[in-house]
Amino acid sequence: MEERSLNHFTLLQFTETYWGLPVSQRRDVHQRFWGRVREAADRAYLYQVFPARADGDLLLWCAVRVLEPERPGRFFADLGTVLSNVRPYLRSVQTLWGFTKPSVYARGQSPQEMDPFGESRRAYLVVYPFVKTAEWYLLSKDTRQGMMNEHIRVGRQYPAILQLLLYSFGVQDQEFVVVYEMDDLMEFSDLVQDLRATEVRRYTERDTPIITALYRPAEETLRLFE
Repeated sequence: MEERSLNHFTLLQFTETYWGLPVSQRRDVHQRFWGRVREAADRAYLYQVFPARADGDLLLWCAVRVLEPERPGRFFADLGTVLSNVRPYLRSVQTLWGFTKPSVYARGQSPQEMDPFGESRRAYLVVYPFVKTAEWYLLSKDTRQGMMNEHIRVGRQYPAILQLLLYSFGVQDQEFVVVYEMDDLMEFSDLVQDLRATEVRRYTERDTPIITALYRPAEETLRLFE
């Protein structure tokens, strides 16, 4: 059985009740939250979102190796318990999640593929849901492959930008979650602009909301919100 993983992103926002606490109690909330999250997943990362977006403060990324069908259920139960314990102070705004799977359009593993379990992360993370039109799936495999070849060629012109594609068919509203990791946001914006001009763009139904997040060690991120 090939190794696959579940990757779950939670956009979180501190509540007015949280901001009414003294600093010492806010730190206690941080400890109750972050100390338990790492027990729920094989790997967890915390990102700063505000002020890149006004509807969230933090982005939590949990990565879980799925070696048996029961694993997703255990993860959801554990994460749900962690977030319930801090719900008066930290509310979930949105969740995006899906499973890794080998690409049907590219052979082998790309050097630009992100490792969800890596020891280090790049400075920025961009995450968004992605939905194709019904017409896309009615095209022949060869036609879709031709357009994706162009899409892949453009992406390879930006080797410093890494990507993780998650499959969400039947388990969330979108079909995919697209995740990019980079050290240069301006270069990433250039890549997206170039991709807009490819033929496959005709078959995009939705690719928003876009969550742009900044990475640093979790303790440093949480100190920003004391």
